[in-house]
Amino acid sequence: MRLTILSLLKERDLCVNEIVEILQTSQPNVSQHMRKLKDGGLVKEAKKGQWVFYSLSIDDKPYLLELFQHLPSQKEHVDAISCEQLDCCD
Repeated sequence: MRLTILSLLKERDLCVNEIVEILQTSQPNVSQHMRKLKDGGLVKEAKKGQWVFYSLSIDDKPYLLELFQHLPSQKEHVDAISCEQLDCCD
């Protein structure tokens, strides 16, 4: 699940609702994974109003670039969803 989230965030910054929709899981489940990834220094969050957007924080971890080459692309899933469709992140 966490590798999939990292792969999603490789495509673009996402809000928690977008991640929930793509992964078809609960918001608390995604939030737990995001907390672990944030604690590990792999993602960062930015608040935009009441919404939280997540992005990768791997500039200081070049060894992860090779890992991303082995992860399946999530571009199709990310491109198929947006905050506008989910009516969130205003």
